[in-house]
Amino acid sequence: MTADQDISSAVPRPMRADARRNRDAILAAAHATFEEEGVLASFDGIALRAGVGNATLYRNFPTRDDLLAAVASVSIEAALSEADALSGSLAPKEALVEWLIRLAWRLRIWHDLPTCVASAQGDPQSAMATACAALIDRTGVFLRQTTLSGDAVGTVMATDVFELVVALSWAVDRFGDDEPAARRRVSMGIAGIFQGTHHQ
Repeated sequence: MTADQDISSAVPRPMRADARRNRDAILAAAHATFEEEGVLASFDGIALRAGVGNATLYRNFPTRDDLLAAVASVSIEAALSEADALSGSLAPKEALVEWLIRLAWRLRIWHDLPTCVASAQGDPQSAMATACAALIDRTGVFLRQTTLSGDAVGTVMATDVFELVVALSWAVDRFGDDEPAARRRVSMGIAGIFQGTHHQ
């Protein structure tokens, strides 16, 4: 084998047009199904809705977390864009509070999403855990800024805060909170993060 052959074999081949159409159809069907039925919906139903066979669905997305991470990527990117806007417009404490409230609200966008996010955190191989890592990192940035401003408890870790928000998002989902109710619930739940509001 020549050096040129070595190089060419290492370059990923572009996805065929029919394979791309199948993948796009699965993602669209999954998004619509998650909206209607929640993220624990049947894979068989998603494949049927996409007009593909089960084998095609599993070839593209071997696990539920793989599919969920792919569908959720747009929402995660939007959340990170919102984070940049909050950092530039609010003081550290207010930015962290608003970020956590919006994050909890976003994580309940589909029924049972908080449950899947929580389950993924215990599995480092999960695509959903990898997708959520960016949200944890961004939470850490907000938290460090709030600690430096003297408003946050210095011992609080970003992963702990993210897990707390996932738990609060689960409650928002289960109790059917509207946005004002969710804001109140999350504000109460995260109060212990801040100086002067926690108990020794």
